[in-house]
Amino acid sequence: MPRKRVAVELIVLGSCGTWPGAGGATSGFLVRHEGFDLWLDAGSGTLSRLQMHEPLSQIDAVLISHAHPDHFLDLYPTYFARFYYRQGEGTLPVRGPDDFFDRFEQVISEDSRETVRETFDWTPLGAGQTFEMGPLRVETFEMEHIGVKALGYRIQAGDTVLAYTGDTGPSDEVVKLARDADLFLCEATWQNHENLAPFHLSAAQAAEHASRAGVRRLMLTHIPPVHDRERSRSEAAEVFTGPIDLAIEGERHEVGS
Repeated sequence: MPRKRVAVELIVLGSCGTWPGAGGATSGFLVRHEGFDLWLDAGSGTLSRLQMHEPLSQIDAVLISHAHPDHFLDLYPTYFARFYYRQGEGTLPVRGPDDFFDRFEQVISEDSRETVRETFDWTPLGAGQTFEMGPLRVETFEMEHIGVKALGYRIQAGDTVLAYTGDTGPSDEVVKLARDADLFLCEATWQNHENLAPFHLSAAQAAEHASRAGVRRLMLTHIPPVHDRERSRSEAAEVFTGPIDLAIEGERHEVGS
């Protein structure tokens, strides 16, 4: 029996690459489906913006793409809010690459590490895994980044697919991650005039991977605040002929509707 196409809500919490622009935040998204709320990457500024949409206590789980601070730093104040001020009951499930948790604990004092483990339920991940998070089915793909293990996530509800790269350079795994996705949320750090270091994608490279994967819609994220975002969209549109969105803080998108 074919799967049912269902809507998944995506709220952009942060879309800036490396550091936040004025009023913005680095990487982070809220994924909602059937009453389940998933915080996807927790970059600086995303905790503040998340609370514009719901109480911190409403978050059901966290999924981190890799251990660079612009993708996880707001887990640190989240620990304080949950442990010391009881903003949420029980331990909060947090999943990420298997080198992430040691790196996170380097950010906090040694005295706090035990209470962090009482606050967060860590689950390490590797590439090639499939698991359930509430009503969502998640598959992991190894991304090409620098200095840390990085995972892309293919998040599925029924026939609806949201694919998210986190940070990556060009890779055939990106195409596998995004194959036939309803929305491909792809990093687009570089523009064509820059030195295209292979640990990030340009907007045009994001579009090329989207075309190869046959995605329905492309959304560009992880764009540095100094870049003209419309230029990034234009460079992507030279390669990908489908709809192209820019990830903008506060915007809501219905995936698969």
